[in-house]
Amino acid sequence: MAASLEELEQRLSHLRTELRGAVRARDKAETTRIRRALREAETAWEHALEVEAGPDIETLPPEAETRTPPRATGEPRRQERPTHGSIPVREQVHQALTLLGAPASPKLISSAYEAFFTEPLVAAKLASLRRDEERSFTAQGYARPYYICAALTHDRLVPARGLLALSTWPVERRIITPLSPRTDFLTHAVGTAEQIQRLSAAGHPAPDAAWRLLRRFALTIPGACDSAAPEPDPARVMAAAQAEATVHQQEDDQRRQAAAQRARTQLTDAQKLFGAAPLRDALRDASGSMH
Repeated sequence: MAASLEELEQRLSHLRTELRGAVRARDKAETTRIRRALREAETAWEHALEVEAGPDIETLPPEAETRTPPRATGEPRRQERPTHGSIPVREQVHQALTLLGAPASPKLISSAYEAFFTEPLVAAKLASLRRDEERSFTAQGYARPYYICAALTHDRLVPARGLLALSTWPVERRIITPLSPRTDFLTHAVGTAEQIQRLSAAGHPAPDAAWRLLRRFALTIPGACDSAAPEPDPARVMAAAQAEATVHQQEDDQRRQAAAQRARTQLTDAQKLFGAAPLRDALRDASGSMH
């Protein structure tokens, strides 16, 4: 009996968790085995989705067509999967943003991913990812468990320049106010420290790159560094970051919540994820419609 979509999605989630563990443990044989199983499960997921969707699936625009399931696509396969069969770019970005816990730039996303995982994430590959995700959402709606989307400016609700976020985060978490760059920076520091602690608790020493990333955060957070210690203490970094965050938190949260309320009442589903069109685009479209 063929597995249901729900069963396959659970299997995909389980395999991805196993894959992260194998990669962190640098177990090449287990990593290869899990990736093979993951590709087989992805193929089965795609087939089950096509069966459930019926013939209408063939009417989607060309850019929405895919040969892999939602959690493993975003860009065309030839751009997203290097020939050695690594994790797709959108999955890499998802893992990095989940670790960081707040909207981040492509450069920081790349640094965070490479600090904790053995595969590289080239920041240049992220340039078109959000646009690809938006086209997919426009064509298919909520067909994927998550989308790589935009952070939104608190005043105009347009995409915040150079920042990516996750669609599974509430709107408030994706709003950028004047205080948000600092509060999100502190969130990134806490997320990095927590990941190092998780690795330590599991008996896996954090890579040197992870410690370097944590030190970069710690150096700009008052009280986070001990000059006598060779490496920053994750617990100390977390405590210092959380202490500073309380200074900005109330005002930042109020602005985020007010903007999120406007977004929920004024924006479409797609705009809530990818932002309202900037004014220059709206003016260009209006000008074009007059000719």
